[in-house]
Amino acid sequence: MTLDEAAPVAPAPRRRAAGDPVKLLLHRHRALCERAVDPLEIAAGLEAQGITDRTAARFRHRDVFSLAEELYARTPRGDEPAAPSAALPADARALRGFGCALLPGALALGAAAAGMPFAGPAAVLVTVAALVWPASPGRAAPGRFPYAVLLIAAAAVGWAVYRHGAPLGAALALAAAPGHLAGAVFAARARSRLAGSRALEDFADRARPLLALAVLAFAAAAAGAAALAGTPLGVAVPLAVLLFLTRLLLGHGAPRGPVAAALALALVPTPLAVPAAAAGLLVQAVLTLSRASAHARP
Repeated sequence: MTLDEAAPVAPAPRRRAAGDPVKLLLHRHRALCERAVDPLEIAAGLEAQGITDRTAARFRHRDVFSLAEELYARTPRGDEPAAPSAALPADARALRGFGCALLPGALALGAAAAGMPFAGPAAVLVTVAALVWPASPGRAAPGRFPYAVLLIAAAAVGWAVYRHGAPLGAALALAAAPGHLAGAVFAARARSRLAGSRALEDFADRARPLLALAVLAFAAAAAGAAALAGTPLGVAVPLAVLLFLTRLLLGHGAPRGPVAAALALALVPTPLAVPAAAAGLLVQAVLTLSRASAHARP
């Protein structure tokens, strides 16, 4: 028996062509994965950073949701119970928010009914204040000048009220409450659609009809507010829809640039400027609010 026959040499183990790609991705996005409360948060965060279903295929997953589920499962987590939160319950916060949203309309109507000379400017101030308080999911919109959008909005609303009278300001202020309600319902329904989606395209297909329904419902409410305040519908409704879309986009962390551009277009003294600005911002809202990353928890 030869030496080779007595002691056959075992084949050397093959080296893996590549390391664990998901482990590398987990290391790169560890902060996102550790603070996420469910895989949906990770999926939305990955999408916000440019990772698509095609990118997920390189990590041997069919889509971003599947990749997020593995990242969530592989993220080490402590077993200690979470500390009790001192925040108000969700129902109490919602009730307080809706109560605050009623204030602009009440103040504007009161000033107009009392015949105060500053009724128009007061309506402008409370309307612009309602854009960011109290109805926002709490995500900050990116940008270097956080208050520039509010200043442009104040200029657009003030210019419109100056041209068409204080009743327009009262109508816009009255529309703040239904705008708060429509935005809150849209955010809650979109979040539930996100929970039931299995792909980014699936969620986008579910979110777009919700946005259309929210805009239509608010436009109807704005028309009612305009009729109550005694101002033309063709003037009040497009401007109210523009402000409603501004509120939705800022509240969901959208970039401020397109919002500021639409509000600046509304300053042009032509009848079609405000409808064109609202239409342009609606396109931006469809593109932005149909993304899962726009509905991640802050």
